[in-house]
Amino acid sequence: MTITLADVERARRMLAGVALRTPMLAAPKLSGLTGAEVFVKYENLQVTNSFKDRGAFVKLSALSEEERRRGVIAMSAGNHAQAVAYHARRLGIPATIVMPITTPFVKIKATEAFGAEIVLEGETLAECQNRVDAIIAERQCVLVHPYDDPAIIAGQGTIALEMLDEIGDLDVLVIPIGGGGLIAGNAIAARGVRPIIEIVGVEAKFYPCMRNVLTGANDPVGGSTLAEGIAVKNVGVLTVPVVRELVKNIVLVDEAHLERAVNAYLTLQKTMAEGAGAAGLAAMLAAPELFRGRKVGLILCGGNIDPRILASIMVRELERDDRIVSFRLTIMDRPGELGAIASLLGELGANILEVDHRRLFLDVPAKGASLDVTVETRDHAHAEAIMRALARGGYRPARLAARASN
Repeated sequence: MTITLADVERARRMLAGVALRTPMLAAPKLSGLTGAEVFVKYENLQVTNSFKDRGAFVKLSALSEEERRRGVIAMSAGNHAQAVAYHARRLGIPATIVMPITTPFVKIKATEAFGAEIVLEGETLAECQNRVDAIIAERQCVLVHPYDDPAIIAGQGTIALEMLDEIGDLDVLVIPIGGGGLIAGNAIAARGVRPIIEIVGVEAKFYPCMRNVLTGANDPVGGSTLAEGIAVKNVGVLTVPVVRELVKNIVLVDEAHLERAVNAYLTLQKTMAEGAGAAGLAAMLAAPELFRGRKVGLILCGGNIDPRILASIMVRELERDDRIVSFRLTIMDRPGELGAIASLLGELGANILEVDHRRLFLDVPAKGASLDVTVETRDHAHAEAIMRALARGGYRPARLAARASN
């Protein structure tokens, strides 16, 4: 391994007074949800709302005056972009950022706000690479790689040092994997300080790149994921041997568990997590048997989530929990019928969210109508009680599939 604990400790000294020493707090509600004793490191509280502040500063501060004059370039889906742009501006270094066209708008605007030149290219980071190479050839910029760089890896590893300063007897660290910079740096640091600690990695199910490399599998890579921050098709040359030696297991998480984790951070911890930032918690929800009864450290590594996506996730979780329910009724098309149904639902304690009244469906009588109703309920049992009451009223209720797919 080319990065050592001494490198991480040196990076920590460089970051003193620059990067926030973020809180490391017990999370009793997440402990109740997962069956483990959970502690969360809130890296979403950094200036750019992600852990990337650390590695970016360590890399940029080590550049020579001649390299600074030439400027830097980075490719990123958002968080690395913001960190490079932010610290480049602080250090007076021109910065160009190449981002996939699929990058959430909130991340593009935030990066622009730090004064960087933005270039949108391709669907993924891999497709950005050719544009980056062309710009480097033209301008002689210095590449600030998002994960495959010793300074970046060492900077990210400072998180684990702070975590173990706070909770020295952690059993497990659960760390998201994109290209591997975050997990490599923190595995080196954590195992250097506490050799018996277990490191578990997390990848999005659609992007099992690191697991493919380590196991020789050829599982497909690609697709739309909430965790776009770890949606990479190529892992780091420097990171693979570190992960192979120090990481015990890699958990793949699907979109439903990522959504559930984002929602849990928001509703239980009252904090913002993007998909990649919540991946560690998603792994605990997807494979609770790996963590039950153990003392677990999570890195909430980023909070830059599109507000529209976050709103959608919250509604989807309400539908999954039967707290928003849609059903179709067959009713007589006559005055007062809608009022009677509304009164019945009110008596049952259901809050009506949406009504769609249709008369032209062929599967209802000519003198009848179809009524689609969406209501807010307390829980699954309440939803079932409402359905039974509607059936007793002769309305032939049928549950409709949730608008947000389960």
